[in-house]
Amino acid sequence: MNISLFQDVFLSYLKDKNLIKEPKNLYEPVDYILQLGGKRIRPVLTLMAASIFSENYKKALPAAFAIEMFHNFTLIHDDIMDDAPLRRGEATVHEKWNLNTGILSGDAMLILAYQYFENYAPVIFQKLAKLFSKTALEVCDGQQLDVDFETRNNVTIPEYIRMISLKTSVLIGAALKMGAIVSEANEEDAQKLYDFGFNLGIAFQLQDDYLDTFGDPLTFGKQVGGDIIENKKTYLYLKTLEVANTSDQKTLTDLFNQKPMDSSEKITVVKELFKKNDISKHIKNQITNYTNASFAILETIRISDTAKKELKEFGVDLMDRNI
Repeated sequence: MNISLFQDVFLSYLKDKNLIKEPKNLYEPVDYILQLGGKRIRPVLTLMAASIFSENYKKALPAAFAIEMFHNFTLIHDDIMDDAPLRRGEATVHEKWNLNTGILSGDAMLILAYQYFENYAPVIFQKLAKLFSKTALEVCDGQQLDVDFETRNNVTIPEYIRMISLKTSVLIGAALKMGAIVSEANEEDAQKLYDFGFNLGIAFQLQDDYLDTFGDPLTFGKQVGGDIIENKKTYLYLKTLEVANTSDQKTLTDLFNQKPMDSSEKITVVKELFKKNDISKHIKNQITNYTNASFAILETIRISDTAKKELKEFGVDLMDRNI
């Protein structure tokens, strides 16, 4: 279960895809976002899961590609909704082309994702499509909650965890379960792999929230402070309201009730409030808790100790990342 091998195999598969066709203004943005790089976490997890239950893990490549296609579709539309200028250190699709192109190319990617499931026999196709439809709708639910939270002043931490579970975690869980489905694992083990990925996904998103505020702009690949600019009610914001004094609470809520704006002063003040209230410690504790929860589930899956070790190492590396 060499992670680098899975990455190389997937990138080779991606390279062989001739995604640019007519009309080019529809398909060039699709190729652009897919070629920007990224961590390729989801397709790698699909291949890893497939390799646990079958020597022929490459048969999971179409499912892995579908997951990556869908994930990047959500990124295009997320960037439009957030008016984000950068993705993976490069111009976002709507900035490089225009808003209409971003919307339409994203729509095409969702349809293309479904098409890759047609590579499988009817029974496997049905299982994959059912899981994918459920997951895709959950991601939309999560995205809407994320938007709703921007104008709400009474968001709770449990509500936030539910939102990121829908927006991020379900897709990581689905990526693993799809690999198991392709390799015809039993339902119990496939679901436990999903649950492992689901908890890991919460930890992953919390780490992403931390990096959005405290990450290095040179390695993070996105605009640092973007969540603050957009008044995102992340765990950092919500925990600060929970533990801060009345004065700090008022300063923070006043800043987040302003119209979203790209202000270095706003980012600086909010970061100082986070630091003053030791929010880094709180969020890192939560990251550890959800990571450990995922590892506890992993121990109950009937797979080899080697497979468990590799999946655990993958999780540890994910949480230690700075991009």
